[in-house]
Amino acid sequence: MAPALKTKANAQDQPAYAGALAKFSGQIDASAFDTLDYARKRYESMPRRMRFNATTRKQAEAWQKKLRAKLIELVGGFPDKTPLNPKVLETREFPNYTRETIIFESRPGLDVFGYLMIPKGKAKPIPSVISVPGHGRGADDISGIDDKGRDRTEKVTYQYDYAIQLVEHGMAAFAIEPMGFGCRRDPASRKKGLGQSSCQPAAGAALLFGETMIGWRVWDIMRTVDYLVSRPEFDPKRIGLMGISGGGTCTVFGAALEPRISAAFVSGYLNTFRDSILSLSHCIDNYVPGILQWCEQHDVAGLIAPRPLFCESGVNDDIFPIDAFKQSFAEVKKVYDVFGASDLIGSEIHNGAHVFHGKQGLPFLARQLKA
Repeated sequence: MAPALKTKANAQDQPAYAGALAKFSGQIDASAFDTLDYARKRYESMPRRMRFNATTRKQAEAWQKKLRAKLIELVGGFPDKTPLNPKVLETREFPNYTRETIIFESRPGLDVFGYLMIPKGKAKPIPSVISVPGHGRGADDISGIDDKGRDRTEKVTYQYDYAIQLVEHGMAAFAIEPMGFGCRRDPASRKKGLGQSSCQPAAGAALLFGETMIGWRVWDIMRTVDYLVSRPEFDPKRIGLMGISGGGTCTVFGAALEPRISAAFVSGYLNTFRDSILSLSHCIDNYVPGILQWCEQHDVAGLIAPRPLFCESGVNDDIFPIDAFKQSFAEVKKVYDVFGASDLIGSEIHNGAHVFHGKQGLPFLARQLKA
């Protein structure tokens, strides 16, 4: 038995296997095998042909027109509009608001679901805000509905029922379900529970079609605007858009490409592509093929100018790094400065992680939409 015991002891003393090249560490350049290092070096060579460099408002407007057209192309383009065929499935009364459960047809064969919450006691027409949740259970997560389908009174992390908070600030909130969440998932994802998204197969399918999940979701936002302007109780000149995380992605791209959005509030998303989705593991629904050939994320956000924009981020957000948020926001602000609209952009850095905060952002939105 002695030889066996000796072999076991020797195995315990040996370092863990670190890969085929570990023993050649002194003979190779480790960075030549580092995919992140390679990607970041490639990033530096990206031309970003349509980056913002305007110095006058006229130049900035011409830049926006060109980049907006290119961005529509990059996300896969948009289909022709078809009838919405909306239905109000249910209307419920709460002490301070009415909640309608609504479905409408975004494009043939594809329906959108959402909760439209309308504050009571407000003179019509009133401002409305399209609210897009981040990764989670979908519209329920921001509309005061727990994972048993029950009404809840406590706002819980990480999204803190911000659709209800909008209502509390005097605005109607239309919490729409993004593709890949909640009711808008494939059967395999449904079997894995309420929190399992179907982003991966759906966004992958979009890429195979030469389109993107961002383009699909932005189109849903555009059709949501169509629905809101069809209802006389909402002011078509006061329609906002907001969301956190993946909902923040939708907000940046949605407000950039839909000029009828009057004001936007982006939580937990504004960053650089370099430091977020290029460098860290993110859902495939964030990616637009070839976009770095033309622009960075702050250029996309610059298409929102001079419409009001508020952005927030947490110092401990580990998927949208705070230093890159500061850098990106400073670049977006340059666009607003050229438009002479420095007073229409704001930001807040809170002490949390990747969570909704809203302490300054919601009042900003309420002021800009004259709630």
